[in-house]
Amino acid sequence: MSVPVPIPVHAGPTDAVPCGRPRGFGNAPAIPLAILHEIRHALERLIEQGETTCIDLAALPFGPADEAQLLALLGRGEVSATIDALGPTCLWETAFPGVWVLDYRNGDDERLALQIEIATVPTLLLTPPADLADSRRTLEARLAAAGSADSAVTSATADTPAPGRHPHRRGAHSGQDRAPSADD
Repeated sequence: MSVPVPIPVHAGPTDAVPCGRPRGFGNAPAIPLAILHEIRHALERLIEQGETTCIDLAALPFGPADEAQLLALLGRGEVSATIDALGPTCLWETAFPGVWVLDYRNGDDERLALQIEIATVPTLLLTPPADLADSRRTLEARLAAAGSADSAVTSATADTPAPGRHPHRRGAHSGQDRAPSADD
């Protein structure tokens, strides 16, 4: 049978470091402070190398109190957006330009992910190159259709100019389709 060994316990000074809180950072918990340090390093990489960073808060041992503390420390900036696709995704720039919070939710408003992205513009707001090509093709088709309709209208009314049209200018458009000119 083992005999218990006495362990001496000593009371420390009142300025001792509380459990989980580094000295010199007030009452901020260790996890939000660690994330703030990672954000600082990510900002350095963004400035120096143009590298964006995404921190998935769900991948960290991160509770509701940590989340509230981190979001309070980050604050809110002037820019925000909401995207409605399979549920609302809200994103906003924090009080630190280039540091964004992305809150992904499903149709039942349940959180799917919470991320911090360090970027000049969040990746979610960037248009994929394939979508740009589709956009160009769609716009070209609409312009071609509008050109056909416009040429039919133009030939039917060639002798009587409509209000806002200037027959002396080749390719003149109605005032609703263009910016005003000096002739208007």
